[in-house]
Amino acid sequence: MRGIYSSVTDIRRKVFTEVARMAYEGGDYHRIEKLPYKILPGDVGKYRDSIFLERAIVGERLRLACGLPLRPIDKHAPLTDGIEECAVPEKYYEPPLINIIKFACNACPEKSYHVTNMCQGCLEHPCVEICPKKAVSIVHGKSVIDQDKCVKCGQCANVCPYGAINKMERPCAKACGMDAISSDEQGHATIDYDKCVSCGMCLVNCPFGAIADKSQIFQVIQAINSGERVIAAVAPAFIGQFGPEMTAAKLKPAMKLLGFDDVAEVAIGADLCTIEEAKDFMREVPEKQPFMATSCCPAWSVMAKKLFPDFAPYISMALTPMVLTARLLKKENPDCKIVFIGPCAAKKLEASRRSVRSDVDFVLTFEEVMGMFSARAVQFSEIAEEEEPTEATADGRGFAVSGGVANAVVNAIKRLDPDREVKVMAAQGLQDCKKMLMMAKAGKLDGYLLEGMACPGGCVAGAGTVLSPVKTTAAVNKYKATAPQKCALDSKYEISLNFLHE
Repeated sequence: MRGIYSSVTDIRRKVFTEVARMAYEGGDYHRIEKLPYKILPGDVGKYRDSIFLERAIVGERLRLACGLPLRPIDKHAPLTDGIEECAVPEKYYEPPLINIIKFACNACPEKSYHVTNMCQGCLEHPCVEICPKKAVSIVHGKSVIDQDKCVKCGQCANVCPYGAINKMERPCAKACGMDAISSDEQGHATIDYDKCVSCGMCLVNCPFGAIADKSQIFQVIQAINSGERVIAAVAPAFIGQFGPEMTAAKLKPAMKLLGFDDVAEVAIGADLCTIEEAKDFMREVPEKQPFMATSCCPAWSVMAKKLFPDFAPYISMALTPMVLTARLLKKENPDCKIVFIGPCAAKKLEASRRSVRSDVDFVLTFEEVMGMFSARAVQFSEIAEEEEPTEATADGRGFAVSGGVANAVVNAIKRLDPDREVKVMAAQGLQDCKKMLMMAKAGKLDGYLLEGMACPGGCVAGAGTVLSPVKTTAAVNKYKATAPQKCALDSKYEISLNFLHE
């Protein structure tokens, strides 16, 4: 489903475009009331039974795109409620980040197993024999599952020689590696925010477009319009996200058309993160701790600390590439505003956390920035190419792909200590990350460097990406190969590490 331009994608894109256009134009923001009619014209519903329902859902999406909360269903509130207060050139955030629009939810059934018409009524009946609760029986020659007895173990589906038994599972819950999604009394999806790590995988896996995260696109453009110096710090997964016409050599001039003053590669910060984690590993493992986990994915590190609190000291204390890049930029440009632009929803929370000063003023996803390009009618084919960015190394750019962080750290360690053996395990997707940490808990990964990525495939599959993860991986690997320097230790910014921690 990722990378397919669907009706959900189309609506999301139009919402971000209209919010960006409204912010750029300024003036009376009460015209947001008219935007659902612009996005969904006519008098007949195109996607649902009612055009009124469609517009109500779009209205909530417009509010979330402005950073506003969902309106209560049981009370009257205009679409403009709170919009003047959020039209500020600074960070505006009211939790939660990930939101379920209840009346957009399909109330999908929770996990269950069903016999399809592929059942052949075979003589052996392995599904009947293996069921521990005798929930499967034969009726008129076909298998039937008694849902009241079924415990959802899936053994019947595993032994069926025809694959005739299917597992039905709510897509958002299936995608959630934290088991944070369940059903409310109406059957609609609900999020347990004590479990949620804001990875956004539910958001991109809901085929009804009922889940959305809050955006800071409205506030970023307010800062640009106010005359502030706003610098874009762009994550390495950007390559290919805005289409084939948007090359690395067009990145800076394209971002300037949106009003950004300058552009920096976050891969520079990835190089610095690599150096820190390499030195951390060499110093700590195995003398002071059994293993070390990487720190750059916020959803992964929060998950590890929630579920395995004893392992918190074993997660590298290195600042993430986003934070290191922002601090470097703020040192050089003290009065600027920093906008991290990347694939990740969880970075919006990382930038706001109080435990570490992030120096990041705003976070936008690639999808949100695409809305800004649409609002400004930017034609990438008409932009003249400049020099490609060259300051980051190949290993720094490789952070975007699963396994890339660990590979960069290992390369740095090998440069510092050629005789040292470094054992590595990398996991992608929170479910596999949990399995990896269970192995570590059992003592099977002592001496290892563990890389965790919340999104299957790595950052290239983040909730805010536009391109399919497979295509982005290929594009990043190609972009990585063009870097003049290969190892993070070749970064000219290594000397900056000490003062970046001040």
